[in-house]
Amino acid sequence: MISSVPEVISQRVLTVGIVAGEASGDILGAGLIRSFRRRYPNARFVGIGGDEMITEGFHSLVPMERLSVMGLVEVLERLRELFSIRARLMAYFLATPPDLVVGIDSPDFTLGIERRCHDAGIRTAHYVSPSVWAWRKNRVVGIARSVDRMLTLFPFEARFYEDHQVPVTFVGHPLADLIPMEPDTRDARRSLGLDAEAAVLAILPGSRSGEIERLGGLFLEAARWIQTRRPDLQLVIPCVNKARERQVRELVEALDVKLPVTLVSGQSRTVMAASDVVLLASGTATLEAMLLKKPMVVGYRLSGFSYAILSRMVRIPHIALPNLLAREALVPELLQEAATPESLGAAVMEQLENDQVRTRLKDAFTGLHQELRQNADERAAVALSGLLEGGAGHA
Repeated sequence: MISSVPEVISQRVLTVGIVAGEASGDILGAGLIRSFRRRYPNARFVGIGGDEMITEGFHSLVPMERLSVMGLVEVLERLRELFSIRARLMAYFLATPPDLVVGIDSPDFTLGIERRCHDAGIRTAHYVSPSVWAWRKNRVVGIARSVDRMLTLFPFEARFYEDHQVPVTFVGHPLADLIPMEPDTRDARRSLGLDAEAAVLAILPGSRSGEIERLGGLFLEAARWIQTRRPDLQLVIPCVNKARERQVRELVEALDVKLPVTLVSGQSRTVMAASDVVLLASGTATLEAMLLKKPMVVGYRLSGFSYAILSRMVRIPHIALPNLLAREALVPELLQEAATPESLGAAVMEQLENDQVRTRLKDAFTGLHQELRQNADERAAVALSGLLEGGAGHA
């Protein structure tokens, strides 16, 4: 792990172009700028970024929220504007070439920019790998032609690029740097007003309306199944905003039997930290639960049509990040027809009451946390400094 404060490499004025399209990329970009500036105090940073990057002295040519589009229909409605933004950005980079261009996530937008810059002789890097290791693996050919170095958050991603002879650096995950190795469960319960002694089940059916529509009722039915066996269990659901809170509340009120559930505005990480077990949808939340050392059960359902297509395209043995990282089934994954209130409830009970399972998971999660805790901002800056100094960009 890189932990020492870096020495200044150069006082020269250089320009780094950065393109981030969403909030998570904005956070990564801000951390990268801080670490990079310690090596190059006179560096300037320009492109597209959000408030976090702007606070670090970044100049955004376009408001980042203009790129933050989710959903196929929404993207199609904004396609002309997105093409216009990309054309404007490319014109700027080609007219005043930066020393390096870094695309952060948002691959459908950033990889095209990296490709054109790379063809123009500008050094390029991409931070956060697309899921090429899971599906559409042929995309790696285009990535190899677009970037001088890929920066990955997970070691299994780096192995994939190494196998395909793409220069890569595993930098670790910023959440692993941020989340302490020993979470304070009692403090989290105190901040949420929960009973410090009673067991807590955190329920996270997702942050989007469609996910809650598919999984919210299912998870609540599973919680009711569990509570008939563990009436002492405290049930807590964090809601990302007021609209999702209303949606969840309507699902709770629609249940035939009243279920005592505490709804919390935001604070999903605190809710998970306060829990004994987490029942959640697949996604980044599974990584946070792992870093918090919490036993978990992962459930997910797609429409039958979507699942039929994706199940033929995706070629990985697991979907939950803890299982992908461990390369084994550490935590239960119950998908589609296998995800029933009874199966989810039984899996939660096993995680809640089997001390051997809990101990094994804590040990495994601690090891994975240590593997991901690499001081990601510093490792990314080291790799990119290598590119600027004419090397291969190894961290």
